[in-house]
Amino acid sequence: MSDPLARLLAIRERPRRIVIGLLSGTSADGTDAALCEIAGHGENTGLVARAFVTTPFSRALRERIFRIAQADAAELTDLDVMLGDAFADASFAVAAAAGVAIEDVDLIGSHGQTAVHHPRSAGGVGATLQIGEAAVIAERTGRPVISDFRVRDVAAGGEGAPLVPLVDHLLFRKPGRRRALQNIGGIANVTLVSDRLDDLVAFDNGPGNMPLDTVARSASAGSEAFDRDGARAARGAIDPGLLTELHRHPYLSQPLPKSTGRETFGRSFVYPLLTRFEGHLDDLLATLTRFTAEAIARSYHEMLPAMPDEVFVSGGGALNPTMMRHLAELLAPIPVTTSATLGVDPEAKEAIAFAVLANQTLFGEPGNIPAVTGAAGPRVLGKISF
Repeated sequence: MSDPLARLLAIRERPRRIVIGLLSGTSADGTDAALCEIAGHGENTGLVARAFVTTPFSRALRERIFRIAQADAAELTDLDVMLGDAFADASFAVAAAAGVAIEDVDLIGSHGQTAVHHPRSAGGVGATLQIGEAAVIAERTGRPVISDFRVRDVAAGGEGAPLVPLVDHLLFRKPGRRRALQNIGGIANVTLVSDRLDDLVAFDNGPGNMPLDTVARSASAGSEAFDRDGARAARGAIDPGLLTELHRHPYLSQPLPKSTGRETFGRSFVYPLLTRFEGHLDDLLATLTRFTAEAIARSYHEMLPAMPDEVFVSGGGALNPTMMRHLAELLAPIPVTTSATLGVDPEAKEAIAFAVLANQTLFGEPGNIPAVTGAAGPRVLGKISF
């Protein structure tokens, strides 16, 4: 079909669409790709996740991403194309894992890799930049790609984040229950869903794995990308003084709506701590792991209109037994489990979300929740590359 718009309309007519969701989070450890079958849209969305694959970045590429704040225009441009290639590779990999020919994929939704996020609430001009060139993904796969989801919300005065809460409502609401969908990726964020979309509350509730990963890499001289199974944190000693100091961070008490990222909890946050705890990095990991859990629990008490009936954790933090033990202790007697209880791989949940958001855009449906992001109103998100 030569007419690209007619091609999109034909995809809309299919009872079930095969959509790939792509994401590289603030941890910058690789590309997460989920291949989903999606029926309907909006409140009638139905989804089956058929495959999930994480394609790690090379150490050299990962280090370049970590230095992105210092990148000049030439470096940023190169990374944009290199990441586009990485996302295309991930698309082929997840299609193969699902046993689906790439030609049978209807649509790809790519969040990209956040390079800069300067929301107005943080004193910025209201700007956000995600890289991973969608034209490269479309050229290599031959599939239509929807990308750059955040900028439309930011242009409407919003934070551009978090965007997953709409998907949490569409897929995971349960009548009569208040559910907290807690993601612990590079940054931690929560969605409280109940019966009505109007009652949804969501925000970034502090640092997640990003500072932990930095400390783990330093403690292992670069051989470990993260604190596997929370083992280093489990054998370290929590520093009460540092814990008290960390709770003074202004982001924790910042009112809603709010979002955060590498600018707040990246290099400037963790590097001074590496110097202070040189020779005692397991203790630093123990303290930061506890702080992440305490910041989450604190946000529930201070920011949510009511405590949840149950908590479902996703992201890499869900695979960290030390983190999960802290959360269960801090939130008791509320049951804390992972999104696997809901039938969703904890590591796949955010990639799945961008497949759903691409489906929303396909049907001209909003992808943001203004009460969450602070935007002037609902907006259809993303840009289409054929």
